[in-house]
Amino acid sequence: MSAHADTLDHDDHGHHHKETFVTKYIFSQDHKMIAKQYLITGTIMGVIGVIMSLMIRMQIAWPEEPNVIFEALLGKWAPGGVMDADIYLALVTIHGTIMVFFVLTAGLSGTFSNLLIPLQIGARDMASGFLNMLSYWMFFLSSVIMILSLFVEAGPAAAGWTIYPPLSALPMAQGGSGMGMTLWLVSMAIFIASSLLGSLNYIVTVINLRTKGMSMTRLPLTIWAFLVTAIIGVVSFPVLLSAALLLIMDRTFGTSFFLSDIFIQGEVLHYQGGSPVLFEHLFWFLGHPEVYIVILPAMGIVSEIIATNSRKPIFGYRAMVAAILAIAFLSTIVWGHHMFVSGMNPFLGSVFTFTTLLIAIPSAIKAFNWITTIWKGNLQLNPAMLFSIGLVSTFITGGLTGIILGDSALDINVHDTYFVIAHFHLVMGISALYGMFAGIYHWFPKMFKRMLNKNLGYIHFWITAICAYGVFFPMHFIGMAGLPRRYYTNSNFPLFDDLQNVNVVITIFAIIGGIAQLVFLWNFFYSIFYGKKTVQNPWRSNTLEWTAPIKHIHGNWEGEIPHVHRWAYDYSKPGHDEDFVPQNIPLKEGEEELQH
Repeated sequence: MSAHADTLDHDDHGHHHKETFVTKYIFSQDHKMIAKQYLITGTIMGVIGVIMSLMIRMQIAWPEEPNVIFEALLGKWAPGGVMDADIYLALVTIHGTIMVFFVLTAGLSGTFSNLLIPLQIGARDMASGFLNMLSYWMFFLSSVIMILSLFVEAGPAAAGWTIYPPLSALPMAQGGSGMGMTLWLVSMAIFIASSLLGSLNYIVTVINLRTKGMSMTRLPLTIWAFLVTAIIGVVSFPVLLSAALLLIMDRTFGTSFFLSDIFIQGEVLHYQGGSPVLFEHLFWFLGHPEVYIVILPAMGIVSEIIATNSRKPIFGYRAMVAAILAIAFLSTIVWGHHMFVSGMNPFLGSVFTFTTLLIAIPSAIKAFNWITTIWKGNLQLNPAMLFSIGLVSTFITGGLTGIILGDSALDINVHDTYFVIAHFHLVMGISALYGMFAGIYHWFPKMFKRMLNKNLGYIHFWITAICAYGVFFPMHFIGMAGLPRRYYTNSNFPLFDDLQNVNVVITIFAIIGGIAQLVFLWNFFYSIFYGKKTVQNPWRSNTLEWTAPIKHIHGNWEGEIPHVHRWAYDYSKPGHDEDFVPQNIPLKEGEEELQH
């Protein structure tokens, strides 16, 4: 099974026709170039998403006060610099959509699965270069359509990023339910097709194209994470596609899958028999696995970086693999905890409470194993390692509040408050972003043949880490005080006047944290062209991608692909001169392969 890699020889591609600018940089079928395309597109979408989040925060901190930024960016939606109430919900909707799907799903998985899967398993390329190219361009097209929806006259989609009916199902419900909502659905349908093409490619590549000796138990944890993430995507994304198609039919063809007994201004509409709760089930059947589609690749990246920079074998390799598989299975049977306040049968609620609390066990295994790997290690505290440790921190602090939200009796009290925003931004958003940053700092030399500036990396990490907690830690408290989420102003409720100062502090942290990302962007784009040139293996790492030549060639290795003789985590192994032993180095006589 694993010997197929040698048969996939791309030498013909390089010799028989000279690559043009278009075939090399635009319609490339080389996985390394496609990874860069995903990364840069995801970065641009991330900038748009962060700008939206800062506008949301400024509106909450200083409601009804004129703001020149609103006037400049929102135009007619902010007459005199005061944000219109309708556009606030639209900003929340598009910010959530962009960050969850376009940045943390496609930007993270698309970049690192493409870059690392062939290189770390010893393959010339992905199973299908053409499908790989197609998946990127479908992602790009869906991004363009999502951005275009911002310029629709009636406004972009404004039903929350979860697009619950009836706001999303009735084009006449509000401005953001019209053409903006249609473009949202079209964009997401294309995005899902892109994700499925990518995921199938990743799965086939890992199963069929491993080099000789690369058994499943010798795979780096990054590859396990990417493989399982792709499997979750193939299982759950089609369900969201079906929900989107049924929603399009409700909007366009007069069906009522999600609508029943609707009144608008006293007029009875003809819809009957449908159920908006059905949409919630379909949405969250993807929506909860989506959390793990976002966080699992980050976990795999961090496992690799922590072992490399602790100069120690990863603690409990098999337990880590088992935890990834357990998370994948459990993530598909916990979606109901998003619906505890929807009138769900209490018995069913107790079942979802049980499965939700169960998922804390494999998550805790991963956290304990990271901490144990770091313990007494010879730590190299470079920016990639700091962001990896940051992920462990935010994953634990954000995960602890998940225990409260996973309990149906406790969740009802805080479900529609800022407590939920604090929880999922820490456990999923910030943790996944930290994983993404860690991966960029670690594999930037592999992608661009140059190093990022270390000192700018330190500045980026410390400001980001302090501001992330400065934003989301106080939200737990204003949430427990009852402050509702998704309201564009709380000034009508004297009850919340005392919390306004906290919102101002949160917003100041958010603005500083947002500005800190400019340090990263400068470092990133400057270093692509002018960074210090890298050596073959700058981190003294064991995995196969560091055996490939620095110069990018289509096919990854000149001549024969290296064979694998050991697992990926032989760091500081007794009997060796160096504190790392790459996977392609044969075992010495009498040397035992580590029991993982």
